[in-house]
Order: sequence, then structure tokens, then C-alpha cells
Amino acid sequence: MSDDSGISGHTRSVVVTTICCLAGIAAGVVSAAYAGTTVAAAQSTTVALVLGAFVLAQYPLYKAIGVGDFGVKDNLYVAFLTFTLWFISYTVLATSGVELVV
Repeated sequence: MSDDSGISGHTRSVVVTTICCLAGIAAGVVSAAYAGTTVAAAQSTTVALVLGAFVLAQYPLYKAIGVGDFGVKDNLYVAFLTFTLWFISYTVLATSGVELVV
């Protein structure tokens, strides 16, 4: 199965999944570095804004590499997977007491 970009469906899935996972981890690290890992920082909206920025920043990248034709299901997948990896990485950093310096 191929789409208009010339890459197979499997390759497209692997690329999207990899970028989502890396963006989620990066969002977790940036959230910890920018907002902090204290209870007050975790409750602020800053960490959610960082997550949203990382979700939105992926779409130009997908268009640039030729996998940017997304439907509703694909958009939900990108948002959910990015959120999941962000949540895991930020939670690990926050509960371990790591302090990242910007």
C-alpha cells in the first residue's frame, strides 16, 4: 500500500510513531527544564503549553518529509502518543527529584 508521497504504509507508520515518541520525550524534558519539577510547577499550565507546542510543531515536519496527509484518526494518534510519552517522561523526572538547569 502506497500513498501519493511514494513511501509505503508501514514506513509512514514507523516514521510518524518515531517522531511522536521523540517529540513526547523532548516535551517532557523541556517541561522539566523550563517549568521545573516541583508540585507547583507540575500544576501550572506552562507544562501543558509546552506539550501543545510540541504536538503542533510536528505537523510542519511531517509535511516536509512527505507524510503530512492526516485524517482525524491520525491527528488523534499523534496527539495521544505525544501526550503519553510526555506524561511518562515528565512524571519520571518530577518524581525522581531531578532539577534541570536551562
